[in-house]
Amino acid sequence: MRLTANEESMLAGGAGEAAAFAMRILVQLGDLYGAEEFIPISQVHVDGCCYQTGGDAGLDFAEKLASLGARVTVPTTTNVSGRDIQRSREHRFPEDLAEKCRRMEDAYLSMGMIPTWTCAPYLVGPPPRFGEQIVWAESNAIAYVNSVIGARTHRYGDYVDACAALVGRTPLFGLHLTENRRASVLVRLVGFGPDFATDTSAWGLLGYQLGQSLGARIPVIEGSPRQVTTDCLKAFSAAGAASGSLALFHVVGITPEAPSARVALGGRKAAEEITVHPADLAVTKAKLTSAREERVDVVALGCPHFSYQEAWSLAKVLAGRSVAKGVECFIHTNRAVLGDLKATGIAADLERTGVRLTTDTCILHWPLERWGFSGMATNSAKFARYVPGLLGLPVRYGCLKECADAAVTGRMP
Repeated sequence: MRLTANEESMLAGGAGEAAAFAMRILVQLGDLYGAEEFIPISQVHVDGCCYQTGGDAGLDFAEKLASLGARVTVPTTTNVSGRDIQRSREHRFPEDLAEKCRRMEDAYLSMGMIPTWTCAPYLVGPPPRFGEQIVWAESNAIAYVNSVIGARTHRYGDYVDACAALVGRTPLFGLHLTENRRASVLVRLVGFGPDFATDTSAWGLLGYQLGQSLGARIPVIEGSPRQVTTDCLKAFSAAGAASGSLALFHVVGITPEAPSARVALGGRKAAEEITVHPADLAVTKAKLTSAREERVDVVALGCPHFSYQEAWSLAKVLAGRSVAKGVECFIHTNRAVLGDLKATGIAADLERTGVRLTTDTCILHWPLERWGFSGMATNSAKFARYVPGLLGLPVRYGCLKECADAAVTGRMP
């Protein structure tokens, strides 16, 4: 790789050992992908700050950087921690596990990172603009920021993201390059009604189906309603990245790089064309519904973290009702959204129904064996994908209203 004089200096230790360590890793990354140079970046979202995903090795990495005096050089937000920092005892965390989570949190915050603790950084800022070169990790956030906002990040993994934050640059490769952002597959949606524009669970099913069939290929989608919500696109991003390697998608007339399918395809003919009908999503829903029994005793919503609009919609559906005895209903969100929900009274409305509002993390990282749950209901395709394997719980999959009904009745047909 060609390095500038400043980059050579950082590599040689001119900006401290932490920056030199980071540069060594990033140079190797650039060489691996055939990059010729670095580009400056404006912000980073770090994914490796959850102890349960990185384990002791991840903790050692974070504390090693901190011991070297590492400091970020661009605004850097944190992904979820392994615990709800304010409520870990409520969630029955063992003290030794909570302590390792705390050490991980402290190490990253010592570097000057913003404690957002969310898998949906696009909900809290600082928001990137169209075309801005950034480094984001967390798979759903990568797909969302690339597609819905049109900023540019490759599909980064843990630890490389932190290295980029320390030096404010990344190799020029992958989805940072215009020629690599063009679609190659045309997806046509046929037969969907007006409710499709607001049904996050349906978009989760669509994302899951396409993620499985496309892998890392980039789709352009025709036939979406113009009123499709950002929450639906959030659900699509998460599901496609969970079932495949989705890092960028285009929706004609919706996402900024797709005023038309022709533009999104770069003027080329699609290598493959796929038509999706509602019946196809019904098949995918059956695959994601791993529970044979209708009975559920935990409802988990907010993967990715709930937006204000989603919480507002849930409060309307639950108005005048209560979560059933023997059932827990967890809503995962971030602190900024929770602050808005408290300010408008929606948090209090939800809590009166028996809902538990949580921040900083999600149920995927909890020691659920201490709760004794037997079956989960969710509207998150990402949860439905990971919960059976990670938590050992069978899942019933449904829309937001069906999940609310499950919380109230303890059953999801």
